[in-house]
Amino acid sequence: MRALLIGFGDLAQRLAPQLLAAGWQVRGLRRSPADFPGVEMLRGDCRDVDAVASALADQDLVIITLTPAAFTAEAYQHAYVDSAEAICAALKRRKGRGESLPRQIIWVSSTSVFGAGQGEWVNEGSETNPASFSGGCLLAAEQAVAAAAVPATVVRFSGIYGGDSTRMLDQVRAGRCAPAQPVQWSNRIHREDCVGILNHLAAWVEQGKILAPLYLATDCEPAPLHEVHRWLAEQLKVPFQVAEGGAVTRGNRRCSNQLLLASGYRFIHPTFREGYAQLIADS
Repeated sequence: MRALLIGFGDLAQRLAPQLLAAGWQVRGLRRSPADFPGVEMLRGDCRDVDAVASALADQDLVIITLTPAAFTAEAYQHAYVDSAEAICAALKRRKGRGESLPRQIIWVSSTSVFGAGQGEWVNEGSETNPASFSGGCLLAAEQAVAAAAVPATVVRFSGIYGGDSTRMLDQVRAGRCAPAQPVQWSNRIHREDCVGILNHLAAWVEQGKILAPLYLATDCEPAPLHEVHRWLAEQLKVPFQVAEGGAVTRGNRRCSNQLLLASGYRFIHPTFREGYAQLIADS
């Protein structure tokens, strides 16, 4: 089985060794490729239909993990919407020419497409109402991918942490913790679980199983941000100090991972406690 990883950044670089260990042949596409052990690296912009169409040759699975160059409307449009449209155009071109097509594409998105909330539960069937340019671009890209010439699955990750990302630890150390009221719900997922989920879905493709069109990928315990910050302060042995004006989270909803659990995935870090305990120990 062959897998093409488009946007060969942090998640793809963590995923590639797992796919290789499972017996996949792995190809990576990015604008400025560097050598990566065991991976056939290709140079190309994922907004270039010709480059994508060529990279797609003889691939069984395509996993797309893109990152915008900046937090601006233009950067998000380029990274997500323009890329999704180009990838779909490349698939359509190959289909029209009778060329090989992948069995499945997996597109990584974000729970920010839900927009602001009032602490309600959301799942794969919940209405999307993005309140920001970032959520709007992500949703537009999802909609483009859903119309692709091959089966497509969108994976919406919640707040990703782990690795070199210590932003929340830095907030707590600096005394910028969230107040107890109003309750601000937080949804998180460790990078190791992001990779684990993508590897899990790849295994399903290899086994010929049918993926759902959408999965919410978040850990097993949405929690009030106030409680997360208090627990972190205890672990870090620093004073728990609420920021003047309060720390604010953009989402304020509770994301359900029940469909993902029903697929058989078991979390490496089921809650923020396991994930941040490891992050604190590593740092």
